[in-house]
Amino acid sequence: MSYKQILYNTPPTDAINPSLTTTDGTFRLSTIPKPSNVPADKLLVRVHYLSLDPAMRQWLTAKRSYIAPVELGAIMRGQSIAQIITVGSELSSKFKSGDWVVAYSGWTEYALLSAKEVEPFSVPAGGRPTDAMSVLGMTGLTAYFGMTEVGKTKVGDTVVVSGAAGATGSVAGQIARIQGAKRVIGLAGSKDKCEFLVKELGFDAAVNYKDADWKKQLKEATPEYIDVFFDNTGGEILDACLARANRDARFVICGAISQYNTSKPKGPASFMTVISQRVTMKGFIVFDYAKQYASAVQELGSWLAQGKLKRKEHIVPGGIEGAPQALVDLYKGVNTGKMMVEVAPVSEALPSKSKL
Repeated sequence: MSYKQILYNTPPTDAINPSLTTTDGTFRLSTIPKPSNVPADKLLVRVHYLSLDPAMRQWLTAKRSYIAPVELGAIMRGQSIAQIITVGSELSSKFKSGDWVVAYSGWTEYALLSAKEVEPFSVPAGGRPTDAMSVLGMTGLTAYFGMTEVGKTKVGDTVVVSGAAGATGSVAGQIARIQGAKRVIGLAGSKDKCEFLVKELGFDAAVNYKDADWKKQLKEATPEYIDVFFDNTGGEILDACLARANRDARFVICGAISQYNTSKPKGPASFMTVISQRVTMKGFIVFDYAKQYASAVQELGSWLAQGKLKRKEHIVPGGIEGAPQALVDLYKGVNTGKMMVEVAPVSEALPSKSKL
C-alpha cells in the first residue's frame, strides 16, 4: 500500500504556484510505500485535517526568522489532526492505536513521528475535533496572547482587528470583547464577512477595506481613536490604523498577509505617529508563550463552553492534493474562519475510546 506526500519543489519569487503537474510548481506530489514495520520509538499516524496558516509563505523563503525555512525536497511543513494507527513498542505505555493527536506531520497522508512530534488531545464539552487546530489550538492561542499579553487589552479600550474574519482575527476580536473593550471594530474583505463579524461575533462595527471610502468608514468607527490594534495584514491597513492611533496605543503585530507574496514588502508611511502618540508596536510569535499554553487553553475552553467565544471553520474537501490551491486561496481571503484541508474524513477513522 502507498500514500501521498506533498514536497517543496521550487522557491516562489512572489506568489505561490499551486500546480502539482508542472515542473515550475512550488510543490510536487510524491507517492511512497506505507511502512510495514514501525520502529520501536515511533508512531504511525494517519492525517485527517491539515492546518493552513498565513505564515507558511514565510516558511518557504524567510532567511532570518523564528523558524528555519522548509528545505527543498522536504515534506511541506504543517500541523494536522491525526489518528495513531500503530504504536512502536517503546511507546506503548503512553499511546494506543486509535488515539487522536495534533501532529507536526507536514503535508502527508501518513507519517512516522516521534512522541515529541505529537500532542494528545481530548475534546471538551461543547467542542469538536477541529477545535484543536482552531479556537483551542495555535490559532486561538495566538489571538489570546496577542490580546492579553502584547495588546494588554483593558476595560474601555477601542480595539481594531485587521483580517478580522480570518482564523486568528475572529478569535482576537471576541477576546477583546471578553476583556472589556468598549468598542471592537474589524476590517475584512467583503460585505458578507463584515456582516458575519457584527451579526454573529458581536463586533460593534466592521469595515470592508475593498470599499472606496474604507478609510472614511474607519475614521467614523473610531471616534475616540484606537487603543489596541491587532494586525494580521500590514500594508495600507496598518498605515491607516497608525494614523488613528490614540496616545499610548499598543499595536500588536501578528502577521502581514498583504505583504507575504511580494518581493518588495512595504512598511508604514505613517510611522511618525509612533513618536507623536507614543505608540508601542510589538511583533510576537505564539511559541514565546509555550509555558502558558495549558492555562490559556483552559480559559479558551471555558469561554467556548459558556458561549462567550464562537468559532468558524472553512474546510476544503477533496484530499491532500487540494492543499496547494487552498493555500493560494487563503492569501486571496476566500475563507471565513480557520482554513483546513480534509485529507481523510473522520468517518474513515479507526474506532477509538479517546474523546472525539
